[in-house]
Amino acid sequence: MTDALKTSVLALDGGGTRCRLALCDGHSVIAVETGSANISTDMAGAVAQVRDGLEQLAVKSGAPVEALAMCPIYIGIAGVTGPEIAGRFAEALPFERVRVTDDRPTALAGALGGADGLIAHCGTGSFFAAQIDGRSRFAGGWGSVLGDPASAQWVGRRALACTLEEVDQLREVSELGAHLLERFRGSAEIVAFAVTARPADFGRVAPDVTAFAAKGDPLAVEILTDAAHEIATTLHKMGWKAGLPLCLTGGIAPQFRAYLPPAMQEACIAPRGTPLDGAIALAHDFAREVRDDDH
Repeated sequence: MTDALKTSVLALDGGGTRCRLALCDGHSVIAVETGSANISTDMAGAVAQVRDGLEQLAVKSGAPVEALAMCPIYIGIAGVTGPEIAGRFAEALPFERVRVTDDRPTALAGALGGADGLIAHCGTGSFFAAQIDGRSRFAGGWGSVLGDPASAQWVGRRALACTLEEVDQLREVSELGAHLLERFRGSAEIVAFAVTARPADFGRVAPDVTAFAAKGDPLAVEILTDAAHEIATTLHKMGWKAGLPLCLTGGIAPQFRAYLPPAMQEACIAPRGTPLDGAIALAHDFAREVRDDDH
């Protein structure tokens, strides 16, 4: 196995829901999964998740951790806001040859490969990306405090805020609002939850919203309609035109398709692959650069 590692790469896709780490020799892929990671909000926790994944991968592949750490690795992870924080994260890891970026390039590469198109990635957080005429462009991904529209946390937080408006009799009572008041045992507990809630905690409210929207609940439908409007507006600004393929990636993103303008609905295609697939492809590109530099 150690000899085979000479031509292998590691790839990591990490975000607010989970981290996935893979070993690829160009043919087969061995992958493991750990918990959520965001290097802006919890650098030490993100490092721990990567190290945990490396230990798991060693067990699953039969290769020593030290040998795996010698493989070139491409890491696309949430919370990378610039080269300085990416560098600090790389230095805290045991890898010899590592490239760290945010998680947007991996999602784009996985969804579209080399083809033209756009993606709206809505998981715990959100971002948007366009690949047109060989040029890539990204927007969003700035986190829950200053951005992440149409993300799962955005949907969950909006649902709770609207529920409190129902308590104040500022909007019509909804079944979703009543459900959330029961789930959290009252408005005071909703407020207490929000004080310490992380984005992933708000995101766990989102499935309630999509479930009630499927039953036609007015509040749930309003929230998903507003989210779809955020997506459509941003995609137009990113250069989307009728005929350009559009991928809705991330856990909650497909739920918004029915609320998009008809032309965008028709443009939606299934992603070619996952963000982990994109990370693997970018890891192989990185490995080729490393080999060229060595020679």
